[in-house]
Parts: sequence; C-alpha cells; structure tokens
Amino acid sequence: MPRIRTDIVDVYVFRRWPTETAGRIEAYVELLQLYREGGTLGGTWQPVMGHVEAGETALAAAVREMGEELGLAKGKGLLGMWALEQVHPYFIAKEDAIVLSPRFAAEVGPTWEPRLNGEHSAHRWIAGHQAARYFMWPGQVGAVKEILESLVRPGSGVEGLLRVE
Repeated sequence: MPRIRTDIVDVYVFRRWPTETAGRIEAYVELLQLYREGGTLGGTWQPVMGHVEAGETALAAAVREMGEELGLAKGKGLLGMWALEQVHPYFIAKEDAIVLSPRFAAEVGPTWEPRLNGEHSAHRWIAGHQAARYFMWPGQVGAVKEILESLVRPGSGVEGLLRVE
C-alpha cells in the first residue's frame, strides 16, 4: 500500500507591476523558476520546493526554504505571502508514495533578484500567461493559474482571505 507524505512544500515567487492594455491598467506577472542541480528533480526548472522539518509548520518550512534558497525574507524583499487553496497531490513511484504538498505564493518587488544557494545553478523569470509552456507538471500550471485568477486579479475577494504574511 502506498504511503502518504505531507512533508514537502512548494513556494511560487512572483512579481508584478501595472501595465496598460487597451486602455485598462492590469498587472503584468512574472514567476520565478529555479534550475535544480541534483536530486530526484535534478535538471529541471522548479518553484521553491523543500521539506518540512520535525516540529515545523508548512508555513514555517516555506519561509525557511525561501530564506535558504533565495535569501528572501520579510524585510528583505518579501512583500506578502499567501496560502494557495489547492494542495498539490502527486505520486512518486520510486518511493511508492502519494505526496500532498501545501503550496504558497510569495510576492516580491519588480526589481528583486534572488541569491541562490548550492541547490540551484540558475534562475529565470517567466511570464505568468506562459506558465503552461515553462512549468512541466500540471499541478504547477494549476498553481500559477490560481495565483493569476485568485490573487492578482483586480477585485479578488480571496486575496485577503488567503494572506499568511
């Protein structure tokens, strides 16, 4: 019987700024991807991903991972953070494990850039509307869709409800 794991978190770092389209002011959104060097997902572009340590909450793990992997923290570029509604379920065949991964969105200013640690060798910013082209997993594309449709959409009532930082 497969085991259930809940010890992994994903953080989608994004930045936005106003842009005018057809006379309307909208938010242009970019998402950060990191090139992972080794491990199970080595050689792929990913959001921030990490393990929850013993006695740590999912939110605390997400904040810690952003600090370790990007040098990002409150007062050091982080403008806000939200818990995404959808938990990311996926199966790891090598471990015979079903993973339920809480996901978070973290906003930074438009000029902020990460300081990468040894887990990643490169980073890139991708346009939010091109997520399906650059994120490899359907769950990742779904997380970006949730950010674009629920958090950054003008008049979204969800933005205030899901804010955690």
